Amino acid sequence: MSPDYFAFYGLPESFLPDEAALKRLYYAKSRETHPDFHATSSSENQAEMLRQATLNTDAYRTLAHPDQRMAYLLRQHGLLEEGKQEQLPPDFLMDMMDLNEQLMELEMEPDAAVQTKVAAEVEALAATLDAGIQPVLAGYEQLPADHRPAALQQIRTYYLKKRYLLRIQQQLATFAARS
Repeated sequence: MSPDYFAFYGLPESFLPDEAALKRLYYAKSRETHPDFHATSSSENQAEMLRQATLNTDAYRTLAHPDQRMAYLLRQHGLLEEGKQEQLPPDFLMDMMDLNEQLMELEMEPDAAVQTKVAAEVEALAATLDAGIQPVLAGYEQLPADHRPAALQQIRTYYLKKRYLLRIQQQLATFAARS
């Protein structure tokens, strides 16, 4: 389990943290732990400040990026494992099978109109997913502890679906680059 980045900054666990506060805390910790300010201290203190500075950088990079923050929180709660094949809902997979068939046809017979249509479908699906999860993300911080697991499961499903759609968007971009 990785360090608790929210605790490191003294922030509540949130999918939508105050980004300005996060940046202020990052800069404050940067000034506090910068190795140049501890050059005359003991080697143990210098090593600790370097460790803290590295933790600060890692924490900020993770929490400042929405997708990385979401993956981090899901991992922290044991809902996302590196290298594990994650299961998606069957109805979503059926929709994706249709899109994948269209992608295979595009690969064999490039067609700008079909490519545009598929890209629009993917964008519409992504927008629907985003709109559906926003209330869950926005309300997560205020949820009682016993309601958080259900919200985390919804967010996990959203995250996995979004990753799948991203792969399709990347394939479409590859087709567009070839044209």
